[in-house]
Amino acid sequence: MDCLACIHCHFYQPPRENPWLEAIESQESASPHHDWNERIARECYLPNGASRILDSNFRISEIVNNYSRISFNFGPTLLSWMEQRLPQGYQRILEGDRESIRRFSGHGSAIAQAYNHSILPLSSSRDKQTQILWGLKDFQQRFKRDPEGMWLPETAVDTETLEILSGEGVKFTILAPRQAAQMRPLQSSSWISLEYGIDSRRPYLCKLPSGRSIGLFFYDGGLATAVAFERLLYSGENFARRLLSRFDPEGDSAQLMHVATDGETYGHHHTHGDMALAFALHYIEANKL
Repeated sequence: MDCLACIHCHFYQPPRENPWLEAIESQESASPHHDWNERIARECYLPNGASRILDSNFRISEIVNNYSRISFNFGPTLLSWMEQRLPQGYQRILEGDRESIRRFSGHGSAIAQAYNHSILPLSSSRDKQTQILWGLKDFQQRFKRDPEGMWLPETAVDTETLEILSGEGVKFTILAPRQAAQMRPLQSSSWISLEYGIDSRRPYLCKLPSGRSIGLFFYDGGLATAVAFERLLYSGENFARRLLSRFDPEGDSAQLMHVATDGETYGHHHTHGDMALAFALHYIEANKL
């Protein structure tokens, strides 16, 4: 069986700058840090760029850049802040993408994001176009390549949004499993109702009214909930084993297990979550699982 495991992290913070000062004012609730951007960056964005893997004696055996081994997106406005205020962390993100291109046969870990985190189905056609184009241009300027995919804020989607993505050359997006209502095999004319959810272990092709198409990946909802709310990150090995347990031994010979969560889960929401992520990926690779 040829199985792949993929973890996607959506990193985003709302713009906190005072529009008159174009700077973030001190936020007491983020103490001991100056503001919440700085606090979350110190707890999450920086550690994921240089995460520690411990040996059996709890000594550091390796320091890894998690961005090079996961799928991820960063909000453009957050990257703008990091570029100015935490350039070393910003560079680790770019380096992670470059390393991933070598690791994954020319495919980078980073994907784009609609620029301002607007809920696109609630936006006008012109605003959808603007958010997508700005997100693509920002990505190209920072990562020096075209993105293959784009993250949609809150995974909110409609047909017009998919048409714009496909028209701009975006190959895929990621959706929640509850967003699929029906599917049909490519060689069939009969639609199958997805009353009990969609199989997230395979990719899907969405054929659009224009005649174009776009790839869709529906993440594993149960596993995403466990990562975010059920303390799965208390053990990197348990995290790895839980990832691998989602494969169906009786299913197709080629399967993809993938989960998507807020990237802040790995370090901010769960202390040392970056280390659990690093160890889980290391465990899977070291044991050739």
